[in-house]
Amino acid sequence: MTASFTRTLKLSLALASAIAISNTAHARDQIQIVGSSTVFPFSTAVAETFGQNTSFKTPVVESTGSGGGLKLFCTGAGINTPDITNASRRIKEREFKSCIANGVTPVEVKVGFDGIVMGSAKGGISLALTPEQIFLALAKEIPVDGKLVANPNKTWTDVDPSLPNLKIEVLGPPPTSGTRDAFAELALEGGAKKIEMLAALQESDKKAFKKAAHAVREDGAYVEAGENDNLIVQKLQANPNAVGIFGFSFLDQNSDKLQGATVDGNEPTFENIAEGAYPISRSLFFYVKKEHVGVVPGIKEFVAEFTDEDTWGDEGYLADKGLIPLPETERESVSESANALKPLAM
Repeated sequence: MTASFTRTLKLSLALASAIAISNTAHARDQIQIVGSSTVFPFSTAVAETFGQNTSFKTPVVESTGSGGGLKLFCTGAGINTPDITNASRRIKEREFKSCIANGVTPVEVKVGFDGIVMGSAKGGISLALTPEQIFLALAKEIPVDGKLVANPNKTWTDVDPSLPNLKIEVLGPPPTSGTRDAFAELALEGGAKKIEMLAALQESDKKAFKKAAHAVREDGAYVEAGENDNLIVQKLQANPNAVGIFGFSFLDQNSDKLQGATVDGNEPTFENIAEGAYPISRSLFFYVKKEHVGVVPGIKEFVAEFTDEDTWGDEGYLADKGLIPLPETERESVSESANALKPLAM
């Protein structure tokens, strides 16, 4: 097969895909958004404002988790696939490759920051933790006498005598969640690095270290509570000794019902996360399917609404919902790239 024939074939396939999308465009005139439960309230607020203030229909936003959303998004280009996916972590290289292989060109938009909170019901268990204590409470295996063994800690006091003598009961997100990925990377791995044996392992075998640092216990102390943060609130209120893992924005919106644990002496507050003092914080994103721009109406305009200063700026309406804005210079750069629909390069 000649190189020119191969190029012609690729062009023909691309044209056929574009025609197929165009021919079915009339079947959908409403933006479809999936992805992160953490970004969901921000995306929903923008969608509602967009629907109210423009001639376009209000986009449909679904909470599927970051991993689930990216899987749907990267399936291919076509009306039966989502136009945008929200993510509480950056797209992984394998996900990006899947997108490209399936004819999807992602446009990355970094929208702000969020903190990951270990919270409980107001009046319930109160915790002041370090990353090392978080690891020792929730890791599948921990070092004991120079060996990695199944986590023996049953109570918080087992982890550290200064902590409450209460059973470790943590409700957290499943593996498909960006919150789970970020929690493993920032909290568990951050704690593992503080332990001499694991710090040495990181130097000698990075792959083995990451496996040990990211594995969450499966003996009932950590319970996967799904992607529904509202359900976690109900469970925490029903069990004052339980702890939940969720984004700061959710704590902020439920401050009358929930309290957050301190980490390294820092409370999970807007100011501490913005200043970098709170150690468990991460970036938030959404990804646009470039192939759908100009086919499904309103995508370019939705991106413009999301990246407007009145939306995501220091005084924007998303800050009122708990989004920690990017620095002004970074917002300018991201906005320029997003509105130019610049394809992501990895």
